[in-house]
Amino acid sequence: MLYPILLLLVGFVVLIKGADFLVNGASSVAKKNGISNLAIGLTVVAFGTSMPELIVSLLSALEGKNDASFGNVIGSNNFNLLFILGIAGTIYPLVVQRNTVKYEVPLSLLAAMVLFVLVNDGMIWGAEPLHEGHGGNLTRLDSLILLVFFVAFLIYIYRTMRTSADLEEGEPIKLYSTPISIGMVVIGLAMLIGGGQLVVENAIEIAHHFGLSEKLIGLTILAAGTSLPELATSCVAAYKKQTDIAIGNVVGSNIFNIFFILGITGVVSPISYNAAMNLDLQVLMGSTIMLMVFMFTLNTRKLDRWEALLMLAGYVAYTIYLIAID
Repeated sequence: MLYPILLLLVGFVVLIKGADFLVNGASSVAKKNGISNLAIGLTVVAFGTSMPELIVSLLSALEGKNDASFGNVIGSNNFNLLFILGIAGTIYPLVVQRNTVKYEVPLSLLAAMVLFVLVNDGMIWGAEPLHEGHGGNLTRLDSLILLVFFVAFLIYIYRTMRTSADLEEGEPIKLYSTPISIGMVVIGLAMLIGGGQLVVENAIEIAHHFGLSEKLIGLTILAAGTSLPELATSCVAAYKKQTDIAIGNVVGSNIFNIFFILGITGVVSPISYNAAMNLDLQVLMGSTIMLMVFMFTLNTRKLDRWEALLMLAGYVAYTIYLIAID
């Protein structure tokens, strides 16, 4: 058991350093090309830090582990919102742009709602499945719908990335030459993915050693493990007071996870949906609404430390409940 624990610690070190490379390189690219940090956080950083979820969900679906595919994505999104923003907001209050409150956060709520409707269509409309695999499944048609939403999201980002002004706070961003900046982003992404995989594989081995169920592992250990790149990236960004990247990374990752990762996974291999995960989807929708309410508090567009601590407490309560019902 000592060997997996050592590899787990090595994975954490690789993650933290990879996040540092990614944040510095992405920030430099943003400034040199007149693109806002928020746009970088919602695209390049979000995509890179979502790669572990894509790998795990796709492999799980191909191996017939459907609960792992859905549990990984839904659990990761809950971890992103409640735990990561809770930690990052405790490190430094997260002030964000108006577009984030008006568009990006509601879009992440829409993503969860669309997924809920697609996987529960038979129950919602009270109709019998139209064909085998429909109603309780994420079919290829459902997955294509998710990908259409993802394309619309990319178009929105493209149209706003040069018009969104960065907030004038945080440490001055160090500029590197374009090749070095891109190299830092690539190395950072590689370290995040590699470190994330190292952590996940050894965390699962440790969890199995202590007799935890596959369902609990999927919604907690696996979800948290694949979200470690987001955790490392957002915490480093919050520490550097680059709050647009800190929150843009989380919101962007949640949108990527549902629209892109489940979209791609479902197109490759339709996934059977366990209705027991409706509770976890409802927690995700409720958490997103809570974030929107906090962002509108006193019209400051800021997640204060006390609000971040409430979100953190919410994740602890949610995890305790999952363990209790397992």
